[in-house]
Amino acid sequence: MRTRQRWPILVAATLLVAACGQESETPDVDQNAVATTSCASSGELTMWERSGGNKAMVDMLVEAWNTKNPDCKIKLTYIPHTEMVGKIAQGIASGEVPDLMGMDLIYAPQFEKAQQLVDLTDRIKDWPELKTASKGHMTVATFEDRLYGVPLYADVSALFYNKDLFQRAGLDPNKPPTSLPELRAYADKITALGGDVKGYYLPGNCAGCNIFTVGPLMWASGAKIEAANKGDEPLVGDGVKQVLQFTRDMVKAGNVHDGDRAENGETFHLQFGSGKVGMMGTGNFNITLAREQNPKMNFGVALLPGMTAGSSASFIGGDLVVVPKGSKRVADAVNVMKFLLSDDVQVEVYAKALNLTTRSDMVNNKYFQAEPLVQDVAKALEVGRTPYTLTFFEQINSPQGPWLKMLQRAYYSDDSLDTIISDAKKEMKAIADQS
Repeated sequence: MRTRQRWPILVAATLLVAACGQESETPDVDQNAVATTSCASSGELTMWERSGGNKAMVDMLVEAWNTKNPDCKIKLTYIPHTEMVGKIAQGIASGEVPDLMGMDLIYAPQFEKAQQLVDLTDRIKDWPELKTASKGHMTVATFEDRLYGVPLYADVSALFYNKDLFQRAGLDPNKPPTSLPELRAYADKITALGGDVKGYYLPGNCAGCNIFTVGPLMWASGAKIEAANKGDEPLVGDGVKQVLQFTRDMVKAGNVHDGDRAENGETFHLQFGSGKVGMMGTGNFNITLAREQNPKMNFGVALLPGMTAGSSASFIGGDLVVVPKGSKRVADAVNVMKFLLSDDVQVEVYAKALNLTTRSDMVNNKYFQAEPLVQDVAKALEVGRTPYTLTFFEQINSPQGPWLKMLQRAYYSDDSLDTIISDAKKEMKAIADQS
């Protein structure tokens, strides 16, 4: 999950309500037609994708489809990320929609509930590829047991650790921490090296960075974070308080840089590659970035741990490929999905470019075997999850929302953690109850 700010769902919901009042027919072929990885009909396909995502990966996927299918090439248009949700909603309301589109997966439930995506269940439910498709993607691609999309690309969070600093601190560079108490002990030793080196990194002013990296620490510790819908209880489980105590202790022990407090996501992706951070929750994208920044740095990737040794979790972000209501090329859009999930594309496009495959059974391939760090980070797909709520922005990702307020109070104040959690719980629940 990238760390940019997201367009408020509340505004988009207004557009969706208007869109729901307009029925649009979807001309199509036989629903029982067998999907292939080729054209169902001829003529150019239109596809929208948001800017700020994994553009390089999407470009490669479209190029691969176009090379194989010259009679129905995809014309890909990038929409500014901050405009994407509104443009989709407006397009559905007016009938001016692309044939298929990439959608930030966190917003899918909103559109599914509003019945503004084509229900693909009868077309794709029996695909064997879906059995190993990214669980986080498929969770948000499902609404009331109906399927609306498949993974386009994946971002997952993991624990990156600097093996050079491990060695200097007397730690085994091949044994990353497997629990939060162990992580704390390792961080203490790395910080003790002195200079400008710190054992850990906590982004102090970025809601998205924290759900991506601190959220999994809570999940791995048995906690539940968001309220899924009206009446649901957020911030449930001992793991919430345990992780907040862990992060508070890390800050008070001096295991994070003072400047981390101002991190709003703009430089989050550059922190690990600086070589001054012993351990950090970040994403698969940081493998390439860290190597570009610091070619001589030796580092490893492990799963983000919980309080108990051996527990782990990850945030699965990225995009789905879906079909907006009103698309006149549903069968072709479905064939594109089949193409994306095919063995050949998973290996020869995703893996060859050292991007995560979106099927877990495709991880053991020749390209990842030559790049073990990608194989390590791919393990996060097995323990990953994606929050499922119609109010993700308001509860979690808003810079003024209750999630970030709670974390900042835990990190930087001496307020009672019970009070902090109680305050956040009330606000998150109220937001969900109003949805």
